[in-house]
Amino acid sequence: MKFWQVVVALVVMIAASPARAQTIDIGGDHGGFVYLYQQKWEKLAAQKVNIRIVGLCASACTLLTGYFPRKDICVTPDAALGFHAGTFPFVTDTLLRIYPQDILKWIDAHGGLTFQLIWMQRPEIYKFFHKC
Repeated sequence: MKFWQVVVALVVMIAASPARAQTIDIGGDHGGFVYLYQQKWEKLAAQKVNIRIVGLCASACTLLTGYFPRKDICVTPDAALGFHAGTFPFVTDTLLRIYPQDILKWIDAHGGLTFQLIWMQRPEIYKFFHKC
């Protein structure tokens, strides 16, 4: 085989190998401004990262459920999602627009979004996300 054929073969092998998506660990995240989390999750979703929830993800952090496909999110036994209403009605409306339908049904079944946190954790969280 000639040198250029070896180089072409190597380039083809490298290009054909599946790209590994970066995995982002989420834990100890108490949330913050919804708008900033929207930007954060939008950017990471566009980069096709995987999400591994390894601990607490509360408040605006939970918006990740609306930005990433389920196949790209996994949860560890310590994963916990904490949902609550926004400080202002328009913020709550934003949350309700972003959360997936099955998450919204779960929230409604647990009293809806109020100022009291409602927690999705094991074993119930496994109905929505696969184990890591």
